[in-house]
Amino acid sequence: MKLKIWILTLMLVLAFGESVHAAETLSVDIFGPGQTRVNILVLPARGTNGQAATTLARSFGEYVSGDIGFLPFLRLAYLTEVLGGDPSKGVKSGDIDFKPLQLSRIDLVMTIGGSGQDIEARVYETFTRKLLVGKAYSQVDQGGVPHVADRFCAQLMRVLTGKSGFFDSTLAFSKKVNGGKELFTASALGRGLQQVTHDGGFNVSPSWSKDGGKLAYTNISDLGHRLGIWDRSSRVSRLRRFPGNIAISPTFTPDGQIAISLSLNGHPDIYLLNSDFKASQPLAPSWAISVSPSFDLSGRKMVFCSGRLGGPQIFILNRDTGVVDRVTYDGTYNTRPSLSPDGRFVVFARMTDSGHRIFIRDLVVNQERQISFGPGSDEDPSFDPDGYFVSFASSRGGGTKIYVTTRYGDPARLIPTGSGDAMAPAWGVAKALD
Repeated sequence: MKLKIWILTLMLVLAFGESVHAAETLSVDIFGPGQTRVNILVLPARGTNGQAATTLARSFGEYVSGDIGFLPFLRLAYLTEVLGGDPSKGVKSGDIDFKPLQLSRIDLVMTIGGSGQDIEARVYETFTRKLLVGKAYSQVDQGGVPHVADRFCAQLMRVLTGKSGFFDSTLAFSKKVNGGKELFTASALGRGLQQVTHDGGFNVSPSWSKDGGKLAYTNISDLGHRLGIWDRSSRVSRLRRFPGNIAISPTFTPDGQIAISLSLNGHPDIYLLNSDFKASQPLAPSWAISVSPSFDLSGRKMVFCSGRLGGPQIFILNRDTGVVDRVTYDGTYNTRPSLSPDGRFVVFARMTDSGHRIFIRDLVVNQERQISFGPGSDEDPSFDPDGYFVSFASSRGGGTKIYVTTRYGDPARLIPTGSGDAMAPAWGVAKALD
């Protein structure tokens, strides 16, 4: 069902004629030390002119509350925490008694109104009574409610943190299909799930281009290893073979080239492909296997996995100097690195006595910590476009599913991906939706 939405009002001053000064608004530094949680209360939806709330408005509130659960810097408060119960008589600031909210340490309050197929929503700071976000949506049907809820939460996250990559991104991942594996995409909340490849065999290791327009991946079949490129606009995949037996872990560089591990000289090395898919010299040559390249936004730093010093460890290449430095020293089996966009952090999977776990290393201060804790095994970590959230595959719930945490190791949340195993998640930037 195709959703047709008109955004009738914008945030802040233009939204509902209620003024707010950006310099005075609450902000959350999600990257700073000592993460603070902000208490937000979503008030029950209301109808217009004293009418009962519409089913659409109530459903919108439920989806927003679910979305907030994915944001660890927000804590969803409940009416039972507020002295005297619901302190509102309507949806505008003049309809709200902010004092009970302040006494109950509620930082933000959200109101929802609805009439027919129209939904309007506002978020206020309780201590300043200022409007942070205001949106109105028209001609919304039930199938479109999750979409507008996600869009509203994206705007709220953007206002609070300056970032919204979690909502403005698309996950690609592998799922088992007919004895093989195909690639699927969905939002970070699991919405819009769709199969995008139909190649047969095993399609693995997806990687998005910087603009989210293409997916690179490996296809493994009776024909051997092939590089796959899926185009988002045409929805068409093309497969390409290379000399040698191995073509694995392709990754887009920020400037649109592809780095891929090829066995052109008898063992896998990481090569950069030009526009004609011709391989250059190895980026970090070695006698040992080198796989799983990952780049920062500048494209000048590349982390990868290599056995050049024995068991698989994580290394980083400075492409300006050609110098390769070792990143991991603990553990004997460290794989699947993902470099944060700013090039400061690398997440990776380590084999421990309890199974694989996700670790993160700060490359500036050379400190490392564990951010996933099972049960089962946790593998295939991937940074989101902001470098805050980390998705990974885990067998903790039986079978393999995709979960999301943060670089601080917040409790992992399951991302719905339908029935069957799902693995190897990769984040990509979605096209603008509003």
